[in-house]
Amino acid sequence: MISEPVRGDGLFPPAAYTRDDESPDGNFYDVPRKVVHIDDDAIAALGRLYAEVLPADGRLLDVMSSWRSHLPPGFRVKEVVGIGLNAEEMADNPQLARSVVHDLNSDPRLPFGDREFDGAMCAVSIQYVLHPVRVLREMRRVLKPGAPFVVSFSNRCFPTKAVAVWLDTMDEQHLQLVRAYFEGAGGWVDVKAEDRSSGRGADPLYAVWAHAP
Repeated sequence: MISEPVRGDGLFPPAAYTRDDESPDGNFYDVPRKVVHIDDDAIAALGRLYAEVLPADGRLLDVMSSWRSHLPPGFRVKEVVGIGLNAEEMADNPQLARSVVHDLNSDPRLPFGDREFDGAMCAVSIQYVLHPVRVLREMRRVLKPGAPFVVSFSNRCFPTKAVAVWLDTMDEQHLQLVRAYFEGAGGWVDVKAEDRSSGRGADPLYAVWAHAP
């Protein structure tokens, strides 16, 4: 019998990854929520970051995907593959070529082969991950050498599903936390953590990214 992975992967105590709502994530996300979780200015800032960091004409993986991937208009891709919890949401995403329903909190392993993707992104969802180090190691496995992985987040979430360590810390600490995930997973190259907010009263946008070795 395979035991359940320890929450926090040893980087932080398991208690830091408790949630108010411990019901299966598949139940919570079974109902489509076709809303964006950041405003237009933050979406535009995320698009600019993607254009800067992600390779054009590549095969990309959208992790914890939904009905929008926020790649900027005109950005050339070979293919975008989504992995998330709601098939209907991902089916309505015009930027996905295909999608896979998979719960990373119950099984952190990615259902893809080694070095399949030229880049990857995870938008406003890292706060829900129970096994961040394992997921980051899996991301490193499925990315080609030198491929970037961009993790972005803002100051909002579904609080009942966010982990305790996220709710108990502030925006600047979230940057440090996600950076610690990359560093705890090991092997990532040139880790960057930046405030990419556009200002002018827009939703804040923060991002941490690095490249596979």
